[in-house]
Amino acid sequence: MRYWVALLLAGILVTGSVGNEPTGKRRTKLDPATHWRPPIQADAQTLEVLRRINSVDAYEVPDLGLRKDENYAFTAEKVKPFGYVEPFKRHFLEQMEYTGPGRAKPEPDHVDTVKIGFIGPIMSTVSVATGGKSHEEPMGIKMLQGVRLAIEEANASGGYLRRKIPFQLVVSNDNGLWGASGNEIVKMAYKDKVWAILGTIDGANSHIAIRVALKAEIVMMNSGDTDPTFIETNIPWVFRCMGDDRQMGYLLVDYMYHRLGLKRVGIIRASNRYGRFGVREIRDGSRRLGRPVVLEMAYKVGAEDYSLQLERLNRAGVDAVVHWGDASDGAHILNQMRKMGMDQPFFACDRCLLEEFVEIAGPNAEGVVCTSPWNPARTDPKYVAFRGRFRKRFGEDPETYAAHGYDGMNMLIWAIQMAGLNRAKIRDVLAHRAEPWPGVTGDIPLSACLDDLGEVFLAKRENGRWNYYSREELELPPRYVPLRDRVKRGAPALSAR
Repeated sequence: MRYWVALLLAGILVTGSVGNEPTGKRRTKLDPATHWRPPIQADAQTLEVLRRINSVDAYEVPDLGLRKDENYAFTAEKVKPFGYVEPFKRHFLEQMEYTGPGRAKPEPDHVDTVKIGFIGPIMSTVSVATGGKSHEEPMGIKMLQGVRLAIEEANASGGYLRRKIPFQLVVSNDNGLWGASGNEIVKMAYKDKVWAILGTIDGANSHIAIRVALKAEIVMMNSGDTDPTFIETNIPWVFRCMGDDRQMGYLLVDYMYHRLGLKRVGIIRASNRYGRFGVREIRDGSRRLGRPVVLEMAYKVGAEDYSLQLERLNRAGVDAVVHWGDASDGAHILNQMRKMGMDQPFFACDRCLLEEFVEIAGPNAEGVVCTSPWNPARTDPKYVAFRGRFRKRFGEDPETYAAHGYDGMNMLIWAIQMAGLNRAKIRDVLAHRAEPWPGVTGDIPLSACLDDLGEVFLAKRENGRWNYYSREELELPPRYVPLRDRVKRGAPALSAR
């Protein structure tokens, strides 16, 4: 009798346990001893990073090693700050470490899609920069197109391979108002529960967004903001996959003074953060080379008359003009310069490579030289194939924001495939990736402060098209020679910094 009672109770318990299973999708059990192994091929360095971050408990910080650079952003010796005095400390040379407990969070059992956030200017609104209509939507829409293509291709290849579920893009508009972008990051991180975020373009909003990302402890990849100070916030969750205005500014400085022999350069720039911070390295580099900028004039974004700024530059006797601002403003400034009889060489930032500049400037665009974070004219098979797929999907060629958005999203997807659904681990595999990312915009090697150190270019408008030139093709010295190579070449070794 006792035997049958015991058997009956066991049956009731088994039935109860089955009945308590959630309806619909069953819980997906992951073996903690093996689930960290990625479902795609990984190099030995990444496997070792994964092994280490999965072998510690919530109260331990894995020993992943911190990257140390001997030079910040490949700054050439001649334009290096404090060039003749050794400062007490040089910043941005040692990698930031994340010491929090996030790595101990288990991957959730119930996931229908793997969400990744996007924030960028895609809808017209009020702009802090102009006090009126916003002006960065064409760039944000292109960036969104590149991101969408990356998500679609990942899903066509199986989506998130650990669960065989699709990636889902969560899109937010960066409306240009201070604080609003921070609210969008909070929404995506806590309500939408995204695993990483890509965005944005505006420098001021990017700075706000990454500070919120720091509090939320979520990876934020930037593919559109070239502000050098973006990465100088020392936030371990922040990455950038495009060259910044520091690197492009140093290349332009070398070209103007070492190749062309210019002596009196003037600057006309937008009065917003993009213009103000974009020309800093040009201004500082010129001074350090003994040829300080003669005059720097600011204008309101979207202005119609630039005669005051141009007349003062002309009276100052400048032998070249550097513009830093949007494509439309740059084209109108160039046209007004030529109408006034100012025939000085015209240099500009990478935003003036957008088609809008050529459409407005017309024949005046011939001979203009712009900085560029990549070379879209190269015949690299990876880029050519991407251009074909992008053209098929959207009916036009990709430009810089689309291509860098595509690369940045693919870097996030790779990290999620490698690390699984854990924000801290996603951050770790990206931050400690040993090899440059093979992007469609070129190789993307990350610095100690997780900035893109890939080669930057100058583009010159010649015979109705943009031709792109590397530092080597411009016959300029290397942007930086590592200490070990100086010793090999017999050059005087500098003290390690």
